[in-house]
Amino acid sequence: MATTSTTGSTLLQPLSNAVQLPIDQVNFVVGQLSALLAAVWFRTYLHPSKTSSFIRHVVATLLGLYLALFCFGWYALHFLVQSGISYCIMIGMGVEAMHNPMMIITQKITSLAYEIHDGMFRKDEDLTPSQRYLAVRRMPSLLEYLSYNCNFMGILAGPLCSYKDYIIFIEGRSYHVAHSDKNGKEEPHCARAEPSPSAAVTQKLLVCGLSLLVHLTVSSFFPVEHNIDEHFRATASWPTKVIYLYVSLLAARPKYYFAWTLADAINNAAGFGFRGHDESGEARWDLISNLRIRQIEMSTSFKMFLDNWNIQTALWLKRVCYERATVSPTIQTFVLSAIWHGVYPGYYLTFLTGVLMTLAARVMRNNFRHYFIGSPQRKLLYDVVTWAVTQVAVSYTVVPFVLLSVKPSFAFYSSWNYCLHIAGILVLLLLPVKKTQRGKSTRENVQLSRSQKFDETEDSLGQNSFPTTNSVRSREAAPARPPSNQ
Repeated sequence: MATTSTTGSTLLQPLSNAVQLPIDQVNFVVGQLSALLAAVWFRTYLHPSKTSSFIRHVVATLLGLYLALFCFGWYALHFLVQSGISYCIMIGMGVEAMHNPMMIITQKITSLAYEIHDGMFRKDEDLTPSQRYLAVRRMPSLLEYLSYNCNFMGILAGPLCSYKDYIIFIEGRSYHVAHSDKNGKEEPHCARAEPSPSAAVTQKLLVCGLSLLVHLTVSSFFPVEHNIDEHFRATASWPTKVIYLYVSLLAARPKYYFAWTLADAINNAAGFGFRGHDESGEARWDLISNLRIRQIEMSTSFKMFLDNWNIQTALWLKRVCYERATVSPTIQTFVLSAIWHGVYPGYYLTFLTGVLMTLAARVMRNNFRHYFIGSPQRKLLYDVVTWAVTQVAVSYTVVPFVLLSVKPSFAFYSSWNYCLHIAGILVLLLLPVKKTQRGKSTRENVQLSRSQKFDETEDSLGQNSFPTTNSVRSREAAPARPPSNQ
């Protein structure tokens, strides 16, 4: 019996028992599939050309609150209380005082807080191009605010989107709005017929199905916890430990692929997520996509892996923390990411290890990569080696994130004799650190990566944090595309 306590609906308990999954997971999947169907209906019958923004806001909000009640029961009051208190602060205290108190509440609330602050209390010339584009110039109505925070498309699994992009979608301007180039100048779209999301949704649902199948059939055979099994630690050879570490973390990723891709498909099915057309004229539906699976699995650097994982959270951390911090922005961003995730010590161990791994990887890259790009054969060898090292290092770093607690996390690292920690420290101590134009070391001169650099190659020098946390890269990197093209 796959029973577990839940404050949500128990209507699907028989299905939970049949598939041997906890009722809360069954409720989540059914809720998201229901949201997918609702999204198709929403786009078809409540299209902006057929109804008003008011109706779209009301329906999106009510359906979202219903899904929250179904999945979480009375815990869904948290959404209303949190949003209600925040809105009262906005109205009662004024938007100028709003952006600081709301910092750690939710991604959407803090994002909107800073966007209002940028739009109503800062001069345009003081804003970056992305801040200028996202700036909110008037106070949202209560309905707009609740719709943004509690709409059915994102209430269960997100992903995060900017308030401006959401309002543009609700008002039916997604296909006509002028987007900004890298200098902040607006470039109107060419006149085109409204694109259909059907192909994008179908492709993403196929990815969801495959990911769910892998999760249900493979992950149970390779539990991450087996890495700290006493017998395994005592008897396994080093090649076995390395291979199992990689395979177990590889098997743990499909559940994230399923959840994030389904959330993306739901938004697309409703017509949200359009990001313009590519060079061949094909519509791109990745405005709020949270990951790029092929790039993740084929990553040849920490940067490449982390630039393509939990993209919207990386953008959130960049916008609300890194760009605005005046002292130790990298440290502040990592701390905010850890606090946002929760209180488990494993998160902090992962983030600290991630900092060391990314800095060491960058120094290694700067010192050795140029020796291997002279011929295709050496470049291929370099790619194969860096792929293997990256996958093992990422797996090594993320184990505490999965194990959560201090004791099992240290048990894992001690079974590996902290070898990658030691290697990372030695790299930073013994190899020369490339100086930036400002004279700061790469250890200090890092910046959050913008996910809208969809076509960015791994040749860019950059830094990132870790899964569901921030992404960072060099200040010297080329300017990213504006948020409208994320």
